[in-house]
Amino acid sequence: MRMPWRTTESALLRDVALVCLADGIVGVSFGAIAVAGGLPWWVPVVMSLLVFAGGAQFAAVGVVLAGGSPLAAVAAGAVLNTRLFPYGLAVADVTAGHWWVRLLGAHVTTDESVAFALRHDDPVRRRSAFWTCGVTLFTVWNVAVLLGVLAGSMVTNTAAFGLDATFPAVLLALALPTLADRRTRTAAFSGAAAAVALTPFLPAGLPVLAALSGLAIGRPGWLTRPRRPGWLARRPRRAVAAGATGGQLQTGGEH
Repeated sequence: MRMPWRTTESALLRDVALVCLADGIVGVSFGAIAVAGGLPWWVPVVMSLLVFAGGAQFAAVGVVLAGGSPLAAVAAGAVLNTRLFPYGLAVADVTAGHWWVRLLGAHVTTDESVAFALRHDDPVRRRSAFWTCGVTLFTVWNVAVLLGVLAGSMVTNTAAFGLDATFPAVLLALALPTLADRRTRTAAFSGAAAAVALTPFLPAGLPVLAALSGLAIGRPGWLTRPRRPGWLARRPRRAVAAGATGGQLQTGGEH
């Protein structure tokens, strides 16, 4: 039996390394800002080990640093992580096996690991790409967060290095690729407007959840729902149908 790591190609390692480099920089920023913002050092470390979802971690810590409740922080992170459910279905064949294999596979399922797996049709190469990216990224991310925690403990003013802009920048980077569709843009901008409008009145973290109202506006058929014809417009159709029925009865049509 050929093991997955024996089929790993140099091109895969190169691409995974580039992804890990980019995510490592983000991980350092996450750890530094979390600690410099006043959170205990173990919070970002444990979160990275157990959650391992950059967007959800940024959202949750951002809510807490803004003064929101832990419940609102967990809800904000959970909303962002709902996209992982269809990801798991897409790579179900890759993570099949013993229960601990499925559990580990679910934990390292990210945008990047799924994207690398879906590049290949061959089952062995899919498995190799998924596990290589997932395990390597998990390791690099946690090391980077730990380095960020150490750096954040020594940096008292993260704004001086521009690290305070990392939270909104990362969330914006996650959202931009999805705004190509008109319906998605409508939902996103409507939800953003609702969140901004409710910010002065709701506790921190809740306006983010209120932005989900944009999904109702952006649902299919909201903007292009056809109008129901009026009575005058429907009357000719009934007349034609009645005439056709009468014609069928006179000529011995179908019963």
